Amino acid sequence: MNDLFEKRDPQAPLADRLRPRTLDEFVGQSHLLGPGKPLRLAFGAGKPHSMILWGPPGVGKTTLARLMALAFEAEFIAISAVLAGVKDIRDAVARAEIVLQQSGRSTILFVDEVHRFNKAQQDAFLPHVERGLLTFIGATTENPSFEVNSALLSRAAVYVLQPLTEDELGQLFDRARGAALDNLGFAAAARALLLATADGDARRLYNMLEQVRLAAGAAGRVEVDEAFVRDALAQRLRRFDKGGDQFYDQISALHKSVRGSDPDAALYWFTRMLDGGADPLYLGRRIVRMAIEDIGLADPRALRVALDACETYERLGSPEGELALAEAALYMAIAPKSNAAYVAFSAARGLVRNDASRPVPEHLRNAPTRLMKDLGYGRDYRYAHDEPEAYAAGESYFPEGMKRPEFYRPTERGLEARIREHLARLRQLDAQSGRKKRER
Repeated sequence: MNDLFEKRDPQAPLADRLRPRTLDEFVGQSHLLGPGKPLRLAFGAGKPHSMILWGPPGVGKTTLARLMALAFEAEFIAISAVLAGVKDIRDAVARAEIVLQQSGRSTILFVDEVHRFNKAQQDAFLPHVERGLLTFIGATTENPSFEVNSALLSRAAVYVLQPLTEDELGQLFDRARGAALDNLGFAAAARALLLATADGDARRLYNMLEQVRLAAGAAGRVEVDEAFVRDALAQRLRRFDKGGDQFYDQISALHKSVRGSDPDAALYWFTRMLDGGADPLYLGRRIVRMAIEDIGLADPRALRVALDACETYERLGSPEGELALAEAALYMAIAPKSNAAYVAFSAARGLVRNDASRPVPEHLRNAPTRLMKDLGYGRDYRYAHDEPEAYAAGESYFPEGMKRPEFYRPTERGLEARIREHLARLRQLDAQSGRKKRER
């Protein structure tokens, strides 16, 4: 068996040199590794099972796979879906066959970034997983329900790993400082800055500590403060993938904060996304959507505010244009809310999609020619402006024989409260018109 934790190269990255060698050294994921928790039970079961470890970078996915191989005395084969292809999978299978024949040991095949494999590559694992030659452990930062095919997903347990907490990062910080940083001193503010900037990612923390150690050595310092740490680190980048779950989770949080009329939360998520590298115009388009879907006719000005903010950004760019978008997000959050127009449109589309193509009633048809007039097009049409209150009470504008649907139901919020009153008055006039006809 390969030595999973062979003596480390002193020049290897700090994250590798300090990788846990036992489960007791592992920090984080207590919801999976605490007493009686799923992965702790898996380690104690004596037999590995296929699984997918889903979580952000730097939370221990690779380390857990290595520790599992050690616990079960299994051969450990690691491949990266970024670089590997079907040939690499075949080579891994062949190696597992040899190990089984020569030593009787099973093999754990660890596939990092498994979501990068296409369906054919993922399917290549299945027969070998089913017959027990391989125990498959996949690691992914993306939602496996979208990125892993159902056949493979049905054969693997999915464990969700969480970003490390500040306390957990603090444990790793103290361990690194004593083991590999020559006991370099850190002011409290410098330590706090590093933990915050690590953003739940142990690997990032270790990489930053190495940067600071090298910078301190070059400067001849035995203790560093917050200002030195800021100077030593390159501009921080948040954990934010423009095409992944982090992106969609944050845009969902922004939209729901606006819908929930919380301007501070809306501004927080808007700023988080800008800080993470989101395209400001994408955010602008989403704000336009909020104006249409969640505010609607309760405040028709919201749509114009959103469009103006997008146009302002296009003219000014960053950072000035971002302020216009932030103002628009705040406006959406504090505006009265109504999805009545959105619901009405969806209902109308559903009816039309499933209904027959009903003809336009003759009195509503256009009659630009003599023939059309002779055929009755436009006959008996009532011009609303000539009617009392500019409303043709009792008139129908739907196809003949069609039961009148009620798509639009205005709320009692914002302008829609007045629209609601106005429509109620029109329905009252319709009812009176019907009574007059019966009285005649």
